[in-house]
Amino acid sequence: MMNMERIIRVSSLNEAWTLNQERSNVILGGFMWMKMANRSVAAGIDLSLLGLDQIEVTPEEFRIGCMCTLRMLELHPEINRQFPGYFAKALGSLVGVQFRNGATVGGSVFGRYGFSDVLTSLLALDTRVELYQGGLVPLTVFVNQKLDNDILVRIIIRRDNRTAAYLSQRNTRTDFPVIAVAAACRNQTVYISVGARPMKAALVELTLSDDAAADPDSLAQQAVSQLSFGKDMRSSAEYRRHLAQVYIRRGLEQILGGTKA
Repeated sequence: MMNMERIIRVSSLNEAWTLNQERSNVILGGFMWMKMANRSVAAGIDLSLLGLDQIEVTPEEFRIGCMCTLRMLELHPEINRQFPGYFAKALGSLVGVQFRNGATVGGSVFGRYGFSDVLTSLLALDTRVELYQGGLVPLTVFVNQKLDNDILVRIIIRRDNRTAAYLSQRNTRTDFPVIAVAAACRNQTVYISVGARPMKAALVELTLSDDAAADPDSLAQQAVSQLSFGKDMRSSAEYRRHLAQVYIRRGLEQILGGTKA
């Protein structure tokens, strides 16, 4: 159970960053996962007055404020036109609609959780994070950085016309995934992100050969050979490895065959 002495609604990012340098304070985000933690907090820092609950659309990118909910990402019409059905598949099994209306994209990304469908799906796209102090950082770099006291302001997805597919295996409908796979393709490069291994998502990039049709099964074997897998209460490492190869192949069959998400 979490004990919190007070909540501070900040009026600027600088105020939030300053407060967040105290180890006993914490950024709240949507406060969906955090409230289940067993810890004491002096002050919860609430960003809800900073206008960061908007998705900006430009010809080049989607700029997703950290306080946007997972449901907003799931349903956004322009994002769905760019990546048809992709985020609906990635996020649609996360607990329930009520939860996704509260959980924020920023909190899900900043936490770099090993079970995260959000992180797995964004990693296969050309995604950067905007940090208050750290500036723009590719998600591929950010995912391996240590947690610190910076503030994630936005998640930025480049509209580079890649096709993408998302697949996951769960023991029950709304449980954490046993394995999560995102596959994307742009020009001659495929991007394969695998999460719930059960560690945070990792990205593998493979180049398609020019002289023959791409063999999804061979590409899946190559991708899995570059990843490590572990065991937990949901699955053995061997079963995860098997599932990953199957779902990578199926994802590649969708995108290389021209079927979007």
